[in-house]
Amino acid sequence: MLGTLEQAQDVTAHRGALADVVVELTNSGMDFYFMKPLKLAKAGFIVQQSANLGLAGAQQVMGSVIRNIIGRMDGPQLLSVCGSIRQLML
Repeated sequence: MLGTLEQAQDVTAHRGALADVVVELTNSGMDFYFMKPLKLAKAGFIVQQSANLGLAGAQQVMGSVIRNIIGRMDGPQLLSVCGSIRQLML
């Protein structure tokens, strides 16, 4: 997806797809850095369910904010986001 956006004549046509990638990376990061360690610590079912419920709500709000922000970006800004994602891939 990053390559498609970077090579596109109209970068802004791919805002939605980029927003989807950023939301997915955010959700995966929250799971990896918060929920996975909580499970490994054997924090207990109630604690894990509470954390899962809270995280789901936070992810919903963040997803909406991310889509709104990326939906307003211009071409150079979108390319900058792609560059930041590529940095994470190193």
